[in-house]
Amino acid sequence: MGKSVFIAEKPSVAIEFAKALKLQTKRKDGYLESENTIITWCVGHLVTMSYPEVYDPALKKWSLQTLPFLPEKFKYEIIPAVKKQYDIVSSILTDQEVKTIYVCTDSGREGEYIYRLVEEKAGVKDKVRKRVWIDSQTEDEILRGIREAKDLSEYDNLSDSAYLRAKEDYLMGINFSRLLTLKYGDGIAGFLKSKYAVISVGRVMTCVLGMVVGREREIRDFVKTPFYRVLGFFGEMNFEGEWRVTKESKYFESPELYKENGFRKQETAQALLAYLQGDSDAEKEAEKHTATISTIEKKKEKKNPPLLYNLAELQNDCAKRFKMSPDETLRIVQGLYEKKLITYPRTDARVLSTAVAKEIGKNLNGLIRYPLAEPFLREILEMGSHQKLSKTRYVNDKQITDHYAIIPTGQGLSALAKVSPLEQQVYDTILKRFLYIFYPPAVYQKVAIVATMQTECFFSNFKVLVDEGYQKVLNTNKAADDATDVSALFAAVQKLKKGDVVSVNDLQIKEGETSPPKRYNSGSLILAMENAGQLIEDEELRAQIRGSGIGTSATRAEILKKLVNIKYLNLNKKTQMIIPTLQGEMVYDVVYHSIHSLLNPKLTASWEKGLAYIADGEISSEEYMKKLNAFVHDRTVRVKAMHNQGQLQACYNQVAQYYQKGKKSGGTIKNK
Repeated sequence: MGKSVFIAEKPSVAIEFAKALKLQTKRKDGYLESENTIITWCVGHLVTMSYPEVYDPALKKWSLQTLPFLPEKFKYEIIPAVKKQYDIVSSILTDQEVKTIYVCTDSGREGEYIYRLVEEKAGVKDKVRKRVWIDSQTEDEILRGIREAKDLSEYDNLSDSAYLRAKEDYLMGINFSRLLTLKYGDGIAGFLKSKYAVISVGRVMTCVLGMVVGREREIRDFVKTPFYRVLGFFGEMNFEGEWRVTKESKYFESPELYKENGFRKQETAQALLAYLQGDSDAEKEAEKHTATISTIEKKKEKKNPPLLYNLAELQNDCAKRFKMSPDETLRIVQGLYEKKLITYPRTDARVLSTAVAKEIGKNLNGLIRYPLAEPFLREILEMGSHQKLSKTRYVNDKQITDHYAIIPTGQGLSALAKVSPLEQQVYDTILKRFLYIFYPPAVYQKVAIVATMQTECFFSNFKVLVDEGYQKVLNTNKAADDATDVSALFAAVQKLKKGDVVSVNDLQIKEGETSPPKRYNSGSLILAMENAGQLIEDEELRAQIRGSGIGTSATRAEILKKLVNIKYLNLNKKTQMIIPTLQGEMVYDVVYHSIHSLLNPKLTASWEKGLAYIADGEISSEEYMKKLNAFVHDRTVRVKAMHNQGQLQACYNQVAQYYQKGKKSGGTIKNK
């Protein structure tokens, strides 16, 4: 009987596998060993792609003549810093006594790539290879993953997509960074008065830079437009109504309108007031003090609990609530995952699988020992809502690719005693979102009133919370704040009937102005990346249109971090607000005038979609690689023929004015 090997992505995970298997192991250098089992680990990546100079020493020098660089066969090498661990792993995997290998790296594209590189470099042959695919590091889940492990070949398509993603990033990064640096680097260095300037380009990174610079320029070019609304105050309760144009209005289809509820000029708003108040003293006395309730509608509105967290949604919420960067959020949730507290965090899904829904009682039973959750869990068990979970919108197998949404496991609770306050807050945020789905919707009573004066209508809307539903789980006054009016006013308004005449206590003109687009913060930028460049504020709408995004849940935070580190973007740690730097805008201008398509979020998302097609077996690696090589080749040849450096100098001069002291748009955000 041969030995079995379990290979994890890091030592801490290997230890959890040893515990779950109840193995009596001895700790060796780089692995754990029992009589018939070895558990070893990578330390992240052990193997990487070789630089061009490995193919040909002459390629170490950057030259336009050697571009594009498109190798027919890619070379890989051991990362020097982790060579010792690679040698250990390699010798174990190729040991003749080893008959079965259980691949236990992270259950995703990158985890697959980490192992496959090692296997290829080590030359592993004639072994039974099984893939362990798990959603948490609890003992039950580890044992299930081992028990249900599939042959590694079933993940060959996923492996192909991982290799292609790396080749794509490599070819675009190597070729376009060298190309644009050689072509335009001296111009940027001269303008910034630096010795040299390397222009870093990446498939996803450059697109994200484009999103931030594009937004900054929208804000910079925005011209505020004033508008004037007319408000009325009615009845004994002095409720407010907003004038809006209707077909009966004397201003219907007037060019003086600003949207449907205001005017472009103050004089027009004043003319409306004069019309409503009457021209003569007698008219003013008779008319201005009354309005008729022409419409009153009462209805109940339900607000469903939001969908569960995926990584992007959690990063967005943590940026807003706790002013955490996406990278910090990912670090914390990865730690919570390794402590068995939550399920796999690098997920795009916001729902659960049918299989998980059937076993959800295990999570709930474990959480009942957590004081924050205990009172809610008793209610949930009493309602029995967990037994009907599979029939709700929170369970949908079709919306899950690799992993389901992030939820608490109900295990590892003792570890919470040792976590930081911020880690505790993130865990509680995930917990509450999970508890929501077992509660009914929040119910609001709404009243819509139209008060008419002559030919003009004033609209009022009132809302009060009548059944808190899932919002009961919120440990704040948010549920109460959602109700726009106090109960006493609402009760008085509800007594009104169609045809009632109410006093007009006052008519006012309220000046407003249009607002520029909002700058991205770190969380909203992650969401925009997930939605292929669209920042969609409404959470329900995001869930409906979600398709292929820019980057992946596992890489987005790292991309943003890199853009900040290379000083293309500035991140305010206190507010998490993001703006470009002068150098970032100059690089944007270079790309805009050379390889403009790299700035297109939809094109970048289409590359990511193509990788998904590879993973699903819908297109071949050869077909994808052919298109990739053509893209890199054609753009490189085109840029080499360009002579637009003078045009770019004009762009640099134009943007530099916004980075002088005293300018509001651009520059450095200071961290206080």
